[in-house]
Amino acid sequence: MTVSLTGTRPLLRTSLRHDGRLFAPWAAIVTLLSASSIVVYPLVFPSLASRQALAGAIGANPALGLIFGPAYDLTTADGFNAWRSLALGGLLVALGAIFAVTRATRAQEDSGQAELLASGVMGRSTRLMAGVGVALVGSLVAGLVAGAVTGLCGGDWRASMLLGATFTASGWMFAGVAALTAQVGSDARTASSLAVGTLGVLFLLRGFCSSLDAPAWTLWVNPLGWTLETRPATGDHWAPLLLAVALTLVLVAVAFALQGRRDFGQGLIPPRPGPARGTTRSTWRLAVRVNRAPLITWTIAFVALGVVFGYFTTSLTDLLSGDSAVQRILASGAARPEELTAAFVRTVLSLVGILAAIPGVQVLLKVRSEELDDRVEPVLAGAVARPRYYASHVLLALATVTSYVLIAGSLVAALASGADIGVSYGDVFVQGLATVPAVWTVVALSVAVVGARPAVSIAAWAGVLASFMLTLLGPTFGLDDWVLGISPFWHVPDVAAGAPDWSGLGWITLVTLGLLLVGFAGFRRRDLAR
Repeated sequence: MTVSLTGTRPLLRTSLRHDGRLFAPWAAIVTLLSASSIVVYPLVFPSLASRQALAGAIGANPALGLIFGPAYDLTTADGFNAWRSLALGGLLVALGAIFAVTRATRAQEDSGQAELLASGVMGRSTRLMAGVGVALVGSLVAGLVAGAVTGLCGGDWRASMLLGATFTASGWMFAGVAALTAQVGSDARTASSLAVGTLGVLFLLRGFCSSLDAPAWTLWVNPLGWTLETRPATGDHWAPLLLAVALTLVLVAVAFALQGRRDFGQGLIPPRPGPARGTTRSTWRLAVRVNRAPLITWTIAFVALGVVFGYFTTSLTDLLSGDSAVQRILASGAARPEELTAAFVRTVLSLVGILAAIPGVQVLLKVRSEELDDRVEPVLAGAVARPRYYASHVLLALATVTSYVLIAGSLVAALASGADIGVSYGDVFVQGLATVPAVWTVVALSVAVVGARPAVSIAAWAGVLASFMLTLLGPTFGLDDWVLGISPFWHVPDVAAGAPDWSGLGWITLVTLGLLLVGFAGFRRRDLAR
């Protein structure tokens, strides 16, 4: 089979000029994440004692290992930066690569832009090559800039550039994954969901296996585990990145082979035709119908998350006993085992809540995409009022995130209560229940953005991003309470405490109501698709 790449150079040049700027925020975030670690670390942890205390605090909460991986050396700025940035930075660059490839392939076919491009002198595989090219170049730039800026800020140049190379490698691998899923999915949304889902599963498995000290082969069979094995600042191994390059080449080659076999505008998984006659008779059913597939997928995902996090919780005693820094804390009387367990459970359920907010935000952004596709005006042209239409989607978003937190929370509670770690089913389940209002606040921000200012719909993700950064990263830098309080999850009480303070939930509930009012008022008055 011949791969026609006629016109690749001018299309790639144009794509880099127009779509390359969309990769810039991902590069900026990972650069800031890495460079800030080097700059802030000596200011916050100036002495060896403070750095040992940091190691003990991180070791006392193994839930952080699920996201950031193992902390090999927290006594140096470069070791701290490697722990804080390697996994998370690679995740962010990989997301940017996925979206870049999907935009240049299936999204163009869905919008009709691909047909306009095809009317010129262009080969069948040119758009795919241009999309992959944008992702590869964007990932390379992100890695080089992050490494160079980190080195200029005082980081060890070898460790900094290797860390940047892991960002690039992650982006390259998932550019290949996205190129493959673009041939499989029936539309851009499906293709993107498949690629992001693959990234999420591999990311979680890497954190799970590394935190539990699983056999070495469990990391080597996971492509994201290869970046972890580079060990910036504590080993500086470049060889594992060769595997990432090889996998990228294989995935892209398979994607080109599949691209030559599928029909234009269709994926290898064809969309299922709808019923001959419509069965949707209410705005609630319409909201469920347009979001049905991703909500089913998310339900399965949170069942899996509940099982994984629950099993991880049952291993808490072994994890804590194997950390010398934690044992010193316990021996000194600075903390009790039940306090560490309560903090661990709260962190795990906060992570569940942050993840649960993602499908809620997606439901609200689907309202915007339906507007832009001119599917909302025919609905509102009838007897359907705007508040009723919007309320159906808002209620669906709030109901689904609630059910996801409770599904995962109940599974964690069931598994944790069966292990001898000093927690009961009721304590864990109520802790999950107390997390729900914080998730509502994050979703309510997206309600306000989509309802009042949809032109900046990217801001709908601000709540998820801020909650993640402040909840998981904020405490390690000793930020003031007023800064940490920006995250609604900071206000979630510790249910296991003797007299938990529930006032924080009252305040974030008021914020939620205010954001909902702003969203509904804006949606009622603004022009559609503007």
